[in-house]
Amino acid sequence: MIAAGRNEEVAIMFERVSNPGRCAGTLPRRSVLQAGCLGGAGLCLADLERLLASGAPSDAKTPGKSLIVLWLWGGASHMETFDLKPQAPREYRGEFAPIRTNVPGIEISEHLPALAQRADRFSLLRSVSHESNGHVNSTHTMLSAYPGEPVEMPPFAPKHPDLWAVASKTLGDRTEGVPTHVAMPLLRYHGSAYLGGGLAPFVVSADPNKPDFQVPNLQLVELTGDRLAERLSLQQRFDHFERTIDQRRLMDAMDRFDRKAVSLLTGSRVREAFELHREPESVRDRFGRHAVGQQCLLARRLVEAGVRLVTIDFPCVPGQKAFSWDDHASVWNIFEQMKIRLPVLDQVVSALVDDLHERGLDQEVLFLVTGEMSHTPRLSDHQGQPGREHWARTMSVFLSGGGLRMGQAIGSSGPKGDEPVERPLSPNDLLATWYRCLGVPLETSFADFAGRPVPIVPNGRPIEELL
Repeated sequence: MIAAGRNEEVAIMFERVSNPGRCAGTLPRRSVLQAGCLGGAGLCLADLERLLASGAPSDAKTPGKSLIVLWLWGGASHMETFDLKPQAPREYRGEFAPIRTNVPGIEISEHLPALAQRADRFSLLRSVSHESNGHVNSTHTMLSAYPGEPVEMPPFAPKHPDLWAVASKTLGDRTEGVPTHVAMPLLRYHGSAYLGGGLAPFVVSADPNKPDFQVPNLQLVELTGDRLAERLSLQQRFDHFERTIDQRRLMDAMDRFDRKAVSLLTGSRVREAFELHREPESVRDRFGRHAVGQQCLLARRLVEAGVRLVTIDFPCVPGQKAFSWDDHASVWNIFEQMKIRLPVLDQVVSALVDDLHERGLDQEVLFLVTGEMSHTPRLSDHQGQPGREHWARTMSVFLSGGGLRMGQAIGSSGPKGDEPVERPLSPNDLLATWYRCLGVPLETSFADFAGRPVPIVPNGRPIEELL
């Protein structure tokens, strides 16, 4: 980590070698890019695109709130988490029992006792339904508002931009010098589609629970002032030539990258947000000394620093057989794996809910827990091993904060948990609600690859009960 004085030296060096007459805060095109792989940081164009979201830096926060999403890839079964059916036949209800929460009439899994005491601080959507039954097309459906096509082989690029790309494009940075979107790590099957480049998140793949955790892209390692000046000077010799042959205006996009990358590399706001050792040990313990616990704590620090979007792909926890909630009977025993995962989910979600409230962030930060689908209400059996298969026609979604109305369960499924019977909700309704909360105009449209205007959320309405 470079010291504050070193940050200032680097910033001055950028100005000195670029243009002595240039106003402070502006940089020549590609200064950061041709500074190349900055020492050991390895900060090249691909890294910049992950660091930066679209839109020029602003001097103040733009309208809108922040969003934290804990993604349960594979699809957590609603029948073991937030919508148990104790009166259903045995082949449906499974092994777990529901327990009461502190909100009368709302019950959740016995393996979520901490959350049960905080039901007044969250809401559940129990009637979300869609028709995509694969991981790729379900993710596309949940995050883009358009049904995805079944895909079995990579690349898994979406045909329409996802929630993160749309929010980044329309809202840009919340705070100058701070990434719009931080992903821990990159969520699978995401993308900006026809919105173009510069919208990818800043990716943190390292485990923040490890003692040596650091974010390499925010460091300048083994780069002396002379070496930096030499690299910046060299790039300017090619500047005019490259500008004249640029036919796709890619250099204009790089100009934005340059300005924002310098803010990230020489500023302290983001770097300090990643320094988890600044948190009291008691707070770190409350979140749990495992990867997902420290990721959730880091998410709060990042939104405090001004990050607009934070996504966490729930990692493999100790004892879990795989990085997934995809509980097929042919793969493992669903109840054994749920007994491992659910206590961790209970700990990290309740800790983040409490933390956001205690720090006065519950009105400004919307916290979601969801995946792309659920699993079949009826249990399957593989050589005596219980499990559930893909099912998207009924699923549950958890929400907390964002200034929305908490302490309620919206919608319901039938007595076997197989179909919505009250207040059916689509992914488009979810996206409309999330966009409304963030401040993205719902009438927004973008031109697709053919030049046709495509609305960001067709046939969806914000969920009135939450507003």
